[in-house]
Amino acid sequence: MTLDPALLARLGPLQVMARKVMEGVLTGLHKSRHHGQSVEFSEHKEYAPGDEIRHIDWRAFAKLDKYYVKRFEMETNLRALLVVDASGSMAYGRGAMTKLQYAAVCAGALAYLLSRQGDQVGLCIAGDGGTWEGVREFLPFASSPTHVQELLRMLDGSQGRGATLLPAALDFAAEKAGRRALMIVLTDLFDATERNIPALKMLRSRRHDVLLLQTLDREELDFPFDDPTRFLSMEDDRYIEAQPRQIRESYLAEMRRFLETTRKELARADVEVEQIATDAAPDRVLLKLLARREAA
Repeated sequence: MTLDPALLARLGPLQVMARKVMEGVLTGLHKSRHHGQSVEFSEHKEYAPGDEIRHIDWRAFAKLDKYYVKRFEMETNLRALLVVDASGSMAYGRGAMTKLQYAAVCAGALAYLLSRQGDQVGLCIAGDGGTWEGVREFLPFASSPTHVQELLRMLDGSQGRGATLLPAALDFAAEKAGRRALMIVLTDLFDATERNIPALKMLRSRRHDVLLLQTLDREELDFPFDDPTRFLSMEDDRYIEAQPRQIRESYLAEMRRFLETTRKELARADVEVEQIATDAAPDRVLLKLLARREAA
């Protein structure tokens, strides 16, 4: 059974939804794996003299033409920072969930999974009006159950409003992370794309592992409007009035270009991209993501 967003939304608080998604992911992993394997995000480091040759990841060498050594849990626990865009555009959604609600459920489920395996997780809520430029709230790395509950509380209380300021938030995240970490960024990337993509590349240049979960509403992808419509910006006071049938073809072409450019530009920088529609079952999305990371 997959967790349809409409069904999930009826379960109640974010804590319940996130836990249900985590349980769905674990069930899927159990069915698709050999007995005895555990959930884990793999981590690598560049080969250095003294490292054991038997730990070289030859698949990584084939793709990157560099030697990387697999790091095991006994060597280092993973640290992951969830960066969640809480700008106005993330408040859009006429289905069961807004983009921000969907991103919060995915982030909460990932926090549960990471904490369950003993890894440290932190949270950065990106948006204007906070103590730091581009950052509305921040929770440092930790892995205790009470820490995860505080993380979920912060996610549950976040509201989509104002501008994104994502580049400033990512710079803040990189500074707070310090040494190498897994950066999981949940955003629609709608605001100032020409600055957002370089900011994501910057994280890779600082040796962080970067995963972008680009979260989009089905209406943004399909543009199913017919009647004359006033389209309002959710990040400022601008609007346009349009005949959807006249602009649908050009809109869809621009959306395809935007998504393809995002994938290609970030792939060149070795940033992993998962483009998600909010009508997809979150447990299936995360299960697919984890399976792909393990196979890489």
